[in-house]
Amino acid sequence: MMENQNRINIELTEDVAQGTYANLAIITHSSSEFVLDFVHVAPCMPKAKVKSRIILTPENAKRLQHDLQDSISRYEASNGTIKTGNNFNGSVMPVNFGNFNVQA
Repeated sequence: MMENQNRINIELTEDVAQGTYANLAIITHSSSEFVLDFVHVAPCMPKAKVKSRIILTPENAKRLQHDLQDSISRYEASNGTIKTGNNFNGSVMPVNFGNFNVQA
């Protein structure tokens, strides 16, 4: 009986199941929350919009970090090391790429 008390029934609607593509994440924080803005930046386009915003408590941000690292480790064990660097859609990002004028 206690097992049912710890169970959460999660619904995934059809439109959310489609997902949203993002190739940039902007992470900011205050003393009480972490804000993750997911953006799709298109090449040669001077403007980009936030596609999704997730707000987390510091504790849940830490849990996300741990779970994401665990998932990456399992992925790399099966598929090889994920290469990182300054590669953006096949071209090198400009040095000032992170200087966005972010507006809410």
